[in-house]
Amino acid sequence: MIRLGVVGHLGYEGLPEVLATLRRLAPVLGLALAYEDALRTVAGDDADPLVAGELDAMLTLGGDGTLLRAARLVGDHPVPIVGINLGRLGFLTCAPADGLETALRRFASGEYVVEPRMTLHARVLDPAGDTRASWRALNDVVLHKGGFARVVTLSVKANGERVAHYSGDGVVLATPTGSTAYNLSAGGPVVFPTLETIILTPVSAHSLALRALVLPPTAEVTLQVEDGPEELLVTVDGQVGATFAKGETLVVCRSAHPVPIVRFPEGSFFATMREKLQWGGLLDRDEPVRC
Repeated sequence: MIRLGVVGHLGYEGLPEVLATLRRLAPVLGLALAYEDALRTVAGDDADPLVAGELDAMLTLGGDGTLLRAARLVGDHPVPIVGINLGRLGFLTCAPADGLETALRRFASGEYVVEPRMTLHARVLDPAGDTRASWRALNDVVLHKGGFARVVTLSVKANGERVAHYSGDGVVLATPTGSTAYNLSAGGPVVFPTLETIILTPVSAHSLALRALVLPPTAEVTLQVEDGPEELLVTVDGQVGATFAKGETLVVCRSAHPVPIVRFPEGSFFATMREKLQWGGLLDRDEPVRC
């Protein structure tokens, strides 16, 4: 029996039908289902609660944000995550909604591969050097201004050595998995997701000399505010975070706990890039140009 946790986004249409299909298939495929609290009202009063330490795998029903949230729910437990895309992008997911049954059957029979994805460990140190907040990030850690129009100037170091002074809207520290998220929008490089690197990308830098930097996974990056708004924000995976003030230090390094993402053998990172991000260059000669 495979103990399968279920995490879903209640905002997606058709979620009740997806859950009904899941309940129908579970006994046939040898799946014991456990639901996050928000889904138990939809799944039924007899639905078992999700306990991270008691799971063999996690199923996410939604988009990339749902998968990122599931990665936080399992914490440091190395639980493989099967992502079913109910939204539009679904870059981290392995199957669309209409492929749920096929995906579950293949997962139950072991016809899949697991990709350990590097994560980041981020912590905020107060002026006394004590940790007041910490997180694990699968995509990115962003230090940025909130609703202020002022430029923020940051001092950035790697393993104690000064890298640069960054002036702009903030800095993105991304994993290879997160290289196609905020990092890409900020002009950072696309990195193959199973590599291990830390990508340092300025956001709206006020200098043509500042570009994204790819650091080794052994780097410990520290950021401090030199000038800017009184209060900044640290955002993790675009979902959680905390305020950040002058005198504090943001420390980011590779986490000891990667996140296992389930893929099917025919899945291809480059095919996903072409499909989801229209990667691939110029139009074919025979393809009409639409204005």
